[in-house]
Amino acid sequence: MTSTRRTFAIISHPDAGKTTLTEKLLLQGGAIHQAGLVKARGAARRARSDWMKIEQQRGISVTSSVMTFEKEYEGETITFNLLDTPGHEDFSEDTYRTLTAVDSAIMVIDAAKGIEPQTRKLFEVCRLRSVPIITFVNKVDREGRDPFETMDEVADMLALDVSPQMWPIGMGGLFKGLLDFRTQEVARVEGGSNEYMGKRDALADADIPENYEEEYQLAQAGYPEFDLEAYRNGDLTPVYFGSALKNLGVEELIDAIARYAPPPRPQPAGEEKIGPEHDEVSGFIFKVQANMDPNHRDRIAFMRQVSGTFKRGMKLTPSGLGKPIAVHSPILFFAQDREIADTAEPGDIIGIPNHGTLRVGDTLSEKNEIRFTGLPNFAPEILRRVQLRDPTKTKQLRKALDDLSEEGVIQVFYPEIGGSSIVGVVGQLQLDVLISRLGAEYKVDAALEASPFATARWLKGPDAALRDFEKFNQGNLAKDRDGDMVFMAKSAWDVGYQEEKNPDLAFSATKER
Repeated sequence: MTSTRRTFAIISHPDAGKTTLTEKLLLQGGAIHQAGLVKARGAARRARSDWMKIEQQRGISVTSSVMTFEKEYEGETITFNLLDTPGHEDFSEDTYRTLTAVDSAIMVIDAAKGIEPQTRKLFEVCRLRSVPIITFVNKVDREGRDPFETMDEVADMLALDVSPQMWPIGMGGLFKGLLDFRTQEVARVEGGSNEYMGKRDALADADIPENYEEEYQLAQAGYPEFDLEAYRNGDLTPVYFGSALKNLGVEELIDAIARYAPPPRPQPAGEEKIGPEHDEVSGFIFKVQANMDPNHRDRIAFMRQVSGTFKRGMKLTPSGLGKPIAVHSPILFFAQDREIADTAEPGDIIGIPNHGTLRVGDTLSEKNEIRFTGLPNFAPEILRRVQLRDPTKTKQLRKALDDLSEEGVIQVFYPEIGGSSIVGVVGQLQLDVLISRLGAEYKVDAALEASPFATARWLKGPDAALRDFEKFNQGNLAKDRDGDMVFMAKSAWDVGYQEEKNPDLAFSATKER
């Protein structure tokens, strides 16, 4: 039986049009019935994907949202699970964890800007996960760059073939291709309408000026034909040019996801892989979000279902807990809107309300014999000490840092010597989010100051070697929130020096969650 699930992420740099494209996908899928809901402000913003206070203030996405919609395709009802990732490179860890839960991704590029420096880090993360990519070059209704140049940039950055699927498209009002000519004809025939969905085939026999035909032939000859196997193997990306704002190319994009994007794929579990056909319900927690509803101080764990048919009320055992829990109120999401899920299938994303029993990296299964892998912590690139302005709030600060560390907003380290906690992040924006959320959600007034350390490494090795190392380096040691020993290094040279001096120890830049 062919799966009707398509679980995919949207990735892009800020301002490429990701929010608009998300909205139009939901609009086409019937999940919303009015443009503007995703990015509306105030009370009208109930259906938004950017819900956090700092996201509203800055107009950026810093968390990953989940949205589900359905659409008829060739006689079948396809369920689309859309995961909207952070658009900023400082949150590449959150993007990485989100990509563990999807089977494909849409990469959005601004036609006018092309590949920006900050874009590369996000897309390199995508390639690390070997996720098949569909490229959508957005904003072609505005003044843009040469489409061929953009295509070549995509190929160079991702080190894979590109295959134009909706090509060429007019750039900045200059009609350069076959589809543009037809669109122009539709606008004339329909009395000025700029909609073209479903109408271009009716104009297939239209007289096409010679220069349009030449450019079309050039595009066809210059790039490889689409190959489904190459795409699903991560060796080729189909490229669609369009405009989310003008609804140009959105329907084709949905069709491409339904037709080409892979159904739920097997997930790594140590030396083996668990596929959708596995005989028990299993899944893993890739994200935890606290305080989505500040009025209720809720905590939701997001589970990617890997196998089996889940039914509401089932008992599943979290690997981090060791004893079964009954999942009575599983949630399906549309941004902040929620509904109880009676059943779920492989590829679905369900939310499980809990009070701290579920953590990122946990496997949930019926028999507690599976451990999914591939959700690491990465060594932080910025370390700061946390200074509490009100000493009576020490307990609240500890709770907040543990919660936010669990979500992946920060990493937290507790030094063996000295009282101030140290937070580690990939980028500066994470620190801004930390301070904002400490005040808004936990009522904790704190400040950050410079730390003497530049990075951290998790220590592993024989107990005797660890004891010897601890004896001479206590001032440079800390424990993470799991109680694991961490070497706090002042520089990359410091790491290298200690590795040479302590060959029995492993200084790891990653830690499996």
